[in-house]
Amino acid sequence: MISVLLAATPVRSHVTPLLAVAQALIAAGDRVRVLTGQRFRDEVLATGADFLPLPAEADYDDRDIDAAFPGRRGLSGPAGIRYDMIEIFLRPVPAQLRAVRQALATEPADAVLAESMFAAAAVLSGLPRAERPLLVNLGILPLALKHPDVAPFGLGIKPMPGRLGRLRNAVLTVGAERGVFAPVQRFADEIARAETGRGLKRFFLDWPAGADRLVQFTVPEFEYPRAGLPETVRFVGPVARSRPSDVPVPEWWGDLDDGRRVVHVTQGTVATGAWNLIEPTVRALADENVTVVVSTGGRALDTLPRDLPANVRVAEFLPYDKLLPRTDVFVTNGGYGGVHYALEHGVPIVVAGRTEDKTEVSARVSWSGVGIDLRTDTPPPRRIATAVRTLLTDERYRLRAKEIGAAIRTSPGPDAVHDIVADALRDTASQPS
Repeated sequence: MISVLLAATPVRSHVTPLLAVAQALIAAGDRVRVLTGQRFRDEVLATGADFLPLPAEADYDDRDIDAAFPGRRGLSGPAGIRYDMIEIFLRPVPAQLRAVRQALATEPADAVLAESMFAAAAVLSGLPRAERPLLVNLGILPLALKHPDVAPFGLGIKPMPGRLGRLRNAVLTVGAERGVFAPVQRFADEIARAETGRGLKRFFLDWPAGADRLVQFTVPEFEYPRAGLPETVRFVGPVARSRPSDVPVPEWWGDLDDGRRVVHVTQGTVATGAWNLIEPTVRALADENVTVVVSTGGRALDTLPRDLPANVRVAEFLPYDKLLPRTDVFVTNGGYGGVHYALEHGVPIVVAGRTEDKTEVSARVSWSGVGIDLRTDTPPPRRIATAVRTLLTDERYRLRAKEIGAAIRTSPGPDAVHDIVADALRDTASQPS
């Protein structure tokens, strides 16, 4: 049995994947505790893990992030990025570290498993192995490892082969680290020195490179190639898999049998404040010979625009194990989990996302050949209509999605985490002290 502490920022899209990891570890016989926001307590306990609450200074409600962090209102571009990095992810680090230390003092753990934006892990990664448990990064976002073959994470820039591409990447990296992110790096370094007496060894977003293992929840076919990746990196396939769902089918479900192609559109469970993707999509496809299936991600249906076109069907939640095998095109704002759900079923994707990690997810959709990146959060209907028509008629996108789907279906996903951690513990135990 391995004793594990899982740590996640109190953000729905960061917590949900770790719940799947917790379930897999518990099924393997491990002792699991989960450190995250108070509102996820019941969901953590439902996995069989113990729940540990983040301190109030590190907890917030991501359902209204502007209310939790009013200083971000009106900010955009580099200023908005810097604000989010400092206020949402870095300022809570001392409280996060306090909670981790308290958890380990109360009950030692063999390993701390942290998702990429749990920034306290960046500080822990700078400590010698003798001063901390095994540290594992759970890669629930696109792989962010700094590397000469790729542009800096967050820009959404696809790889360019050859020497020219490496030169471009080097210039962009210097600009990002010494320009846009310089104040953020200084802030992160000050926190690390105050907490451990040591500055950060690397750029703070690149902390997974200092973890003992990096478990990346995708398949290599959906990630940029990097020559000579560290041996610590393990690709295991996505966390989320289409398992039998207890979500009931809506009363209109039989309408999907009318022979028309099915286009599914969603903005996930977080980006639902304005229907900036759903509304233009239903308008774009109003006169097309398709059925448009909308999921609101839990938001009340009466918040949707009025007078929806006749070919639209809506529900708060839908059983993806039943819907995606019947879906011809998936329109999304680029959530990592939702994109992998679609790919598992070989569904080509129209993606329109530029916030958080969605810029990077969107770029990978385009790069891998599984869909079309509209490169905006607010696509006009005509662009959506053109993209959907292309995916419905050009079989290359569907064939590529099916190829990646086949790789996903044979990958182990979270079931691989126990063995990865156990092997890493054996490796470190065999090394001379």
